[in-house]
Amino acid sequence: MFPLPLIFLASYTLVNAGSANKGDNCTQADNRLQAGTYQFFDDCNSVTYCAANGTCLLKGCRKDAFPFGYQQGADVPPLCPSGQFCPDEMDACQALLPVGSACQLNRDDECAPPPNAADLADTTSRGLNVNGAVCLNNVCMWANATLNNDCTVENTPYTAYGATGEFIDIVSRGNCVVGLYCDAATKKCLQEKEFGAACTADKECSSWNCLASGTCGVDTSLPKHVGTWVYVVVAIGIFGGIFGTLCGLFLLHRRQRDQEREKRMQYWREQNAFHQNLLQMRQTARASILSLPNNGSARSTMYGRDGMSPDEAPILQHAAPKGSGLRHYLGDDSSEYDDGVMMEPTQSVRRDEGRF
Repeated sequence: MFPLPLIFLASYTLVNAGSANKGDNCTQADNRLQAGTYQFFDDCNSVTYCAANGTCLLKGCRKDAFPFGYQQGADVPPLCPSGQFCPDEMDACQALLPVGSACQLNRDDECAPPPNAADLADTTSRGLNVNGAVCLNNVCMWANATLNNDCTVENTPYTAYGATGEFIDIVSRGNCVVGLYCDAATKKCLQEKEFGAACTADKECSSWNCLASGTCGVDTSLPKHVGTWVYVVVAIGIFGGIFGTLCGLFLLHRRQRDQEREKRMQYWREQNAFHQNLLQMRQTARASILSLPNNGSARSTMYGRDGMSPDEAPILQHAAPKGSGLRHYLGDDSSEYDDGVMMEPTQSVRRDEGRF
């Protein structure tokens, strides 16, 4: 069931107005409460009411601080002073009604309060009464019925809407003092029930919340309190999530660093193997050159002077030495081994030249 204050708010603060403007004709016989919502309806628009002469006139009072249907900055009718009320028609302020007078549906504020209003007034904001006065079955009375005494009950069916569609919500009210409820079957005031007790309606529970299971639940208007252990668990979860995230990122990045390090090590091993192959090739070439005749001499000096071809001519002093393809190949490598090897044939040739 919906909380009672919300039902009251929907029933007498909203106005289902007609379309007639100021000065247009209207009929007071059309004034009524709409079925299901019990909103007041007349032929006039939201800023006028249907007067006794059959024309729409501007409203003379308002019930709410922010009335419905007025544009921003527009002149609104005044609120009624203390000791008066504004009826559903909102034509003019009227004096509060004494006990036994006719009143409009759910308009407890139309009834005059009892002398002990401070003791009987509803301070729970549930709409049980207004200053100890209550309007039941369109009659003003005081909410002063005590435990196990006779009481008056009013059941009003409202049309409500939920997740499963439209349904009927019955709001039951009585004239018992605060803390008691009027039982519809016995018409007696009974004590409100505590949490966990069996119930059939919200009014039976002190929390004003009868669960679908048929027991009184907690007050839905109270703030939710949890134990200290809940805060501890939540804090552990938060800090655990933070540290878990940091550790996960650290392990992930360390794995990526290891992969990159392995790639660099593999590259270094490949480059080192290539360098070793080059050193072996150089050593093999050096050994081959040193194994040549005349102790590695690049040219032979055992030849005759007569009948020699130009290619067999001896190397003369100050003559430019003839180049060697092997010398050029090894010289391009810029290696210290090449410099030592190529110096040996030059010295050998010079010693041979001295012989001649």
